[in-house]
Amino acid sequence: MQIFSLQRVDAFHGLRQKVVQQLLDHAHESCSSGRAVDIGRAAFTIALNLLSNTVFSVDLAHYDSNLSQEFKELIWSILVEVGKPNLADFFPGLRLVDPQGIHKRMSVYFNKLFDVFDSFINQRLQLRASSTDNDVLDALLNLNKQHDHELSCNDIRHLLVDLFSAGTDTTSSTIEWAMAELLNNPKAMAKARDELSQVVAPTRSIPTPRKAEMDSEILGYAVPKNAQVIINVWAIGRDSKTWSDPHSFGPERFLECDIDVKGRDFQLIPFGAGRRICPGLLLGRRMVHLVLASLLHSFDWKLEGGMKPEDMDMSETFGFSVRKAQPLRVVPIKP
Repeated sequence: MQIFSLQRVDAFHGLRQKVVQQLLDHAHESCSSGRAVDIGRAAFTIALNLLSNTVFSVDLAHYDSNLSQEFKELIWSILVEVGKPNLADFFPGLRLVDPQGIHKRMSVYFNKLFDVFDSFINQRLQLRASSTDNDVLDALLNLNKQHDHELSCNDIRHLLVDLFSAGTDTTSSTIEWAMAELLNNPKAMAKARDELSQVVAPTRSIPTPRKAEMDSEILGYAVPKNAQVIINVWAIGRDSKTWSDPHSFGPERFLECDIDVKGRDFQLIPFGAGRRICPGLLLGRRMVHLVLASLLHSFDWKLEGGMKPEDMDMSETFGFSVRKAQPLRVVPIKP
């Protein structure tokens, strides 16, 4: 089953348009009242609703509620714990002791997500005979039924945790960072808006770690079986042998080369490569481009409180993904 195949992703075109329009409606309301928009929170809401509609056929969050932020903090808490060095990984005898409390905290976070997912699973199981939904949850429950519970309900719960953890924070963080970089670089912002006006009518720094399946040798380095391998994508993307002025924000550099992000060019692999490449690549690229272009094309933007771009806090908070330390709050203005 290919949940994020090209055919299925293309079938979600109408859904993507719907959730983006909800975001633009929220921005229009903020524009009319002069309120600032928390870009990270808004982007997380759109990513969460896109995924929840794909999986459950419902919106999980609304812009006038705190559910999106609560879900975001829950996902981020999980990613922070996953990104921490765990002594029990290096000394297995400490797993029962859990000296850093990582396992205890992770259990709390996972159980909160399980409660949300269990309610949808149980409701769908009770309504299977009359349900007309044809979403991801239906597909997973069909596998559970057709293959004699080879894919158990517990497996489905954990799969949903993976989907929502990987499919919400990465997209929303990318959109927030892109907006922050564009606001911090007015010339790049102007180029992006000019390009959009010509086309549109007027109106994870470190990827998922891998475990070696067997003893291997790579470029003279011994990689023992079960060793955890982490590829430093952040450093690869800033290699001066490949990129000129790699530490400056210059998105036009990608227009001047034949390197893409589909895993064939190892100078730039934000989605990984090979058979373990990110399964959400197609959906993620479409969503980030659509949301960012819609925001730039529909509004001018200024920083909250009259802040100047050069005074913006661009510091980072490290977890399993890299997050802005301070949320990006900007005021939409009708162009």
